[in-house]
Amino acid sequence: MAADFTKGNSQVAAIVVAAGSGVRLRAGIPKALVRVGGKSLVLWAVQALAFGGVTEVVVVAPTGQLTDFEEALSFAPVPCLVVAGGATRGQSVANGLQALNASSTTADVVLVHDAARPLVPGEVVARVIAAVQDGATVVVPVVPISDTVRQLTTAGSAVIERSSLRAVQTPQGFRRDVLTQTYTQTDIAATDDATLAERLGHVVKLVEGSPSAMKVTNPHDLMMVSAMLEV
Repeated sequence: MAADFTKGNSQVAAIVVAAGSGVRLRAGIPKALVRVGGKSLVLWAVQALAFGGVTEVVVVAPTGQLTDFEEALSFAPVPCLVVAGGATRGQSVANGLQALNASSTTADVVLVHDAARPLVPGEVVARVIAAVQDGATVVVPVVPISDTVRQLTTAGSAVIERSSLRAVQTPQGFRRDVLTQTYTQTDIAATDDATLAERLGHVVKLVEGSPSAMKVTNPHDLMMVSAMLEV
């Protein structure tokens, strides 16, 4: 699918990471193509981003299944460019960023989002975007941890005070030049993109996330998302 990023005054782009095989979901197809509520997870994710203010999207998909993803996104509300991912999440984001920077986009704000979080509320997306536009270079949505957490130690385990802990979600927002610098100057082995930027000295700003932005990893998670759509 050829995406035209030149129409209108594009200001906010997103890279949607959807290159995972979804082995733990046991669906037999890439996780992002699994349908729930009549739509694929990746389409739900793109729609959520668009609702929050994203105007153009690069979707990073498994090599060899780009056509399947293009078909799944044929009714997306914003232009989508599908590109091949890499062997790791970091490599996939780097591929998406390379494609974005090679396009004609004028976006100076870039979000990185997991297709496995299909129901992130638009207001969370908007908060991330607004924080970058207000001057933050790296923005992460978070939620408080409600469970008691224990840390394993050599002596057994110990409870960690949870009042100061937060669970990290996506989309994570970046000034475009900062994300480009991050993937040019750091080792891309990390579980999230903000951690990479932090290694270069950038301060991570936290904004309020949402329980609705849960990550689909296993069949139970998929059931939870389906139930949320029926409410």
